[in-house]
Amino acid sequence: MELILKNDVQNLGFKDDIVTVKNGYGRNYLIPQGHAILATSSARKVLAENLKQRAFKEQKLIDDARKLEKAYGKLSIKIDAKVGAGDKLFGSVNNANVSEALSAAGQELDKKYISVPGGSIKRLGSYNATIRLHREVVFQLPFDVVPAAEK
Repeated sequence: MELILKNDVQNLGFKDDIVTVKNGYGRNYLIPQGHAILATSSARKVLAENLKQRAFKEQKLIDDARKLEKAYGKLSIKIDAKVGAGDKLFGSVNNANVSEALSAAGQELDKKYISVPGGSIKRLGSYNATIRLHREVVFQLPFDVVPAAEK
């Protein structure tokens, strides 16, 4: 079943993408929730016209995302975590922790745009988080997981 997405759907696609999904997923979830519409020939024509009109606005969004990418590239992110034996953490570090660290550094970013390798980190060290600011602007943000200072 081919659908046109009306919203960004995680692990599927972005708004205005034409995607192919299983019939049940489209019929029972995406369409009733308002995330997609059927990709009929008339809907495709309307989509093509909308995309033409939106091309200029899209370029401005990409330029803004590239500026943010440069700003994030200048940051040095360190996340404090409690450490047990060796370099194992008590708990884990995930995309929410990276988002909080960015907020502390003065750059707000929602956690849904951040992807941490493996979903969560359970050891000290240096890692790269994948940041998606736009469908065409995806970059790696280096950060360090360091032991928390004893109080």
